[in-house]
Amino acid sequence: MKEIMAIVRLNKVNATKEALASAGFPAFTCRKVLGRGKKSVDPSLIQSIIENGDLPVSPVGEYFTEGQRLIPKRYFNLMVPDECVQKVVETLIETNHTGNLGDGKIFVLPIEESYRIRNGELQTDTESY
Repeated sequence: MKEIMAIVRLNKVNATKEALASAGFPAFTCRKVLGRGKKSVDPSLIQSIIENGDLPVSPVGEYFTEGQRLIPKRYFNLMVPDECVQKVVETLIETNHTGNLGDGKIFVLPIEESYRIRNGELQTDTESY
């Protein structure tokens, strides 16, 4: 079993929920998060863009002008059997790809054990999550 963590743009939440459900993965957790990527921009580039008035009014423009600001995103978390990982990852990429900075990240981690709280039973990869 694997845990898939995805951080996506706010405007992609509904499309992501619909795409995951359509692909057969209706069970997930979604949370509000704040964060930023590690890329930094040369301050002289920012100044020249501002002076020339070439700054785009978009999330990309905001990224260039506010190097320390935390950007609101959404965090999706899914637990899936190993054989479903590729399908989930492909669904997330297809739904959230715009080709711009800030499209998001996907992380895949192994899950060693899973227990159902209701009855304390250990679940296996073949069981529904």
